Amino acid sequence: MLSNTENNNIYSVSSLNRSVANLLEQEFAWIWVEGEISNLAQPASGHIYFSLKDNSAQVSCAMFKGRKRTLKFQPENGNQVLVRAKVSLYQPRGNYQLIIDRMEEAGDGALRRQFEELKNRLAGEGLFDENNKLEVPELPECISIITSKTGAAIHDVLSVIARRFPSIPVKLFPVPVQGVEAAPAICNAIKLIGDQVTAGQLNCDVILLVRGGGSLEDLWSFNEESVARAIYDCPIPIVSGVGHEVDVTIADYVADIRAATPTAAAETVTPDQSSWAQSYDWYQQRLQQLIKDKIERHQEQVQWLRRRLHTQHPENQIQRSRQQTTELIKRLIRSGHSILDYRQNKLTTANAKLHAKNPILLLKQKQQSAHYLTSRLQQASLNLLTQKKSQLSNVARTLNAISPLQTLERGYSITLNKKGKAITSIEQIKSGDTIKTRLHDGHIISQVESCVESDQ
Repeated sequence: MLSNTENNNIYSVSSLNRSVANLLEQEFAWIWVEGEISNLAQPASGHIYFSLKDNSAQVSCAMFKGRKRTLKFQPENGNQVLVRAKVSLYQPRGNYQLIIDRMEEAGDGALRRQFEELKNRLAGEGLFDENNKLEVPELPECISIITSKTGAAIHDVLSVIARRFPSIPVKLFPVPVQGVEAAPAICNAIKLIGDQVTAGQLNCDVILLVRGGGSLEDLWSFNEESVARAIYDCPIPIVSGVGHEVDVTIADYVADIRAATPTAAAETVTPDQSSWAQSYDWYQQRLQQLIKDKIERHQEQVQWLRRRLHTQHPENQIQRSRQQTTELIKRLIRSGHSILDYRQNKLTTANAKLHAKNPILLLKQKQQSAHYLTSRLQQASLNLLTQKKSQLSNVARTLNAISPLQTLERGYSITLNKKGKAITSIEQIKSGDTIKTRLHDGHIISQVESCVESDQ
């Protein structure tokens, strides 16, 4: 028989599972768990069930339909995920499980999704457009290298340059190529090179952006948007050589040329010195042949001139030149005399014209004309005055002869009405009117008593 104490510790399976479920839910509130999806099941109910495992263990998980709608990706077996969940116990079976509230891609999966989103967005903005890419010089004057100073990439690049064309100057801009400081350092190095070249402080015409191989997470600095925009804005052509041949980063898409590896990037920007030496030899031979051909042409011309010199002796040429010179001198003298005579004749004619139009002579002529005209004007004025005086005397005598005043002096008078008008008829007045009679020596004011008509 069991004791009472032992009886008190006896649980039913249901109560035990319920107690364990309460303990688990109290001990673990919300937790984050990372693992790989396996045994994924998606029944018609809309819920999803799967196991989350790592190298040594696994745990059952459930994500209900309502929370499944928040997923931003399609979960599949093998996905590395990060889940936010509560620990619970499935009481009918006694299995503990995780009830998933949120699930995100973890590791390379999340990074790959970010990579594709950024790639599509930058491509839509035209950052990958081939028309915007700069041309890399065939023979650079100086190569700037942006990479880690301790990595294998810098040694590979320097080795290739030393082998292919060691006379090209190289300038290293060391930066971290992994971690949170890498992307800002790469952007600063690109901008620094561009600013120095623009300011004339650095003679660089190509940039190598290189790094050795690694995982997607290791290479993530070259997938940052800030690095992509720094490459796009750089005025100097950039050749990228990041990772291995299978590794492709956002920086590779934006760069003016993408090389599969750092070694390939160095080979892209450096010509093969042996090929250039062969080209130099060819140009040297070509130049020598051109010089030889030109010398031969000049020699032929010299021979031709010698033959002409032999057939036409210089003394004869000199004699003919002397005769031509003498004749030309004579013609020049004759021409000079003719020109001098012509100029003298023109000068004589001009002097005669100038003398004829001398201002002093013209002034004297005008003065004489003025005196003559003044005399004529004075005589004409006197004649006119005399004539007008005579006319005035005649008019005065005529006016005096017919003047009413003369009539008045002979004993006649003029009768005027009160308005001063002459009265020529008795019809112009009536009895009582005041009239004025003008005599030659005064006036008589009188009043009419009556008007008597003439007896005619």
